[in-house]
Amino acid sequence: MKWLSSALHVSRLYPILFFSWFAALGEHLFAMGSFSMFGIRLGRRKNCYIRNIARFGVASVAGKLYVIGGGSDRVDPLTGDHDTIFASNEVWSYDPLHRLWAQRAPMLVARAMFACYALDGKIIVAGGFTNCRKSISEAEIYDPEADTWKSLPDLRQAHPSACSGLVFKDKMHVLHKGISTVQILEDGGNYWAVEDYSWLQGPMAMVGGELYVLSNSCIRKQHGENFPDKMVPCASGFQSRIGFGMIGLGDSICLFGGVIGPGPRNQCIKPLSDVDILNVASERPTWRQGSPMTRCRGSIAGCALLKI
Repeated sequence: MKWLSSALHVSRLYPILFFSWFAALGEHLFAMGSFSMFGIRLGRRKNCYIRNIARFGVASVAGKLYVIGGGSDRVDPLTGDHDTIFASNEVWSYDPLHRLWAQRAPMLVARAMFACYALDGKIIVAGGFTNCRKSISEAEIYDPEADTWKSLPDLRQAHPSACSGLVFKDKMHVLHKGISTVQILEDGGNYWAVEDYSWLQGPMAMVGGELYVLSNSCIRKQHGENFPDKMVPCASGFQSRIGFGMIGLGDSICLFGGVIGPGPRNQCIKPLSDVDILNVASERPTWRQGSPMTRCRGSIAGCALLKI
């Protein structure tokens, strides 16, 4: 697998990685052993000025990438004061063919650290925190063709912790950090059901409709019910690696970037451009290294798949 600078002209599946100040776009060509990559700078770029580059949501539909909500992580170098924008309702879309950003209709509710996922050509957001750092239960759905947001029923439960979203068995699931229950959007979006699946905590990835979680340096396949989870080979080398992106691509789980945190023998933070791949469809899954990213390294703020 190689990372190359290239224009995009074919229909492929691309992993999108958001770093602290820019994103990486890679072409999924595992069979041919190559990647195509270029950076998307989050800041002033032609017709775009994205201020909120922390705690945002990211999803892709209809060949475009969407950066939703979130806040600023800027700190005044003179006073040390943090930016007052913790959460916003801003929405930006990115067209990778024309390399243009466009501002879209804002969310009905400003939010940060919320669940966000694409389902059936639309984007669902739920939960999170307001600009006053108050946890909320409101949910809404975005139609990219109409460029409109509509309210969904509120979550049954709101928790004072960050939440994330994923689509499992064709339904939106909302998970809160540190909470064993999962909230599921049922009946075509008419209500949220609450189930206690006791899923493991940790980075998650969907591969072939199955959910995998990296917990205690091991990848485990989770079920929708309280069945024993299946363990895939451990990844002890990731114990000191934090802030990485994890996503499912084809039959594989991919880990991108991150940093090596300070330890007893190392007081420095080392940003990584590493790419590690695990084919979970193999009879004996083993981790292998892909070619490192060429223009991106360090902590990843969000991941999404983009089909062009």
